[in-house]
Amino acid sequence: MYLNKTFNANMTVKEMALEERPREKMLAQGEKSLSNAELLAIILRTGTKQKNVIDLANYIINKDSQGIRYLQDITIEQLCEIDGVGLTKATMIKASLELGRRVASFKPNKYKVKNPWDIYKYYMDSLRYLKKEVFKVVLLNTKNEIITDVDVSVGTLNSSLVHPREVFIEAIKRSSNKIILIHNHPSGSIEPSLEDKNITKRLIRCGEIIGIEVIDHIIIGDGMYFSFKENMVI
Repeated sequence: MYLNKTFNANMTVKEMALEERPREKMLAQGEKSLSNAELLAIILRTGTKQKNVIDLANYIINKDSQGIRYLQDITIEQLCEIDGVGLTKATMIKASLELGRRVASFKPNKYKVKNPWDIYKYYMDSLRYLKKEVFKVVLLNTKNEIITDVDVSVGTLNSSLVHPREVFIEAIKRSSNKIILIHNHPSGSIEPSLEDKNITKRLIRCGEIIGIEVIDHIIIGDGMYFSFKENMVI
């Protein structure tokens, strides 16, 4: 378990040096200077008789092998089962996580795509934690601005699920002359499968016939992406 080197396990936050207290440290050095445990400690505010608030925060984060990521899926009821986390703290934690998710996934109007990173940044938070594969088609206008996106399939990708008709129908309706294919890998890996490559080639050929360019296919993993264009797969 991580422990701040300036205090021992029995030390309360009030007994810590002023500059080491999470709230004061954030005010003096900014929120980026805080560890995950210190940020969570600010939300928790208090610990228990056995654990100070930073120890409690560390305990919560280290409770699962995924670390802080598992808080994305933990329920309020499960949080309440942790000693020192009642209903008030549990709802504050979940509210903070949801607010952060909404800020990260906010999609401005007329978002312009200049490179694969722009697409990854735009869709990362909405796709990276999904339990199933979701295949989307992103429609672009002549200025490379996102018109909209369409969910084509949910589940393990195969050519029967990702049918060209479903991929291109909305692009035709919206007069989009170029599209980007995008899907997630719940495993976190970004290595394209043989089926991913076959589907991409098939859709490129179909696009050439109807006059809609497939400019890239992007796979989103856990904090990473794979661009078919960047890696010269297409």
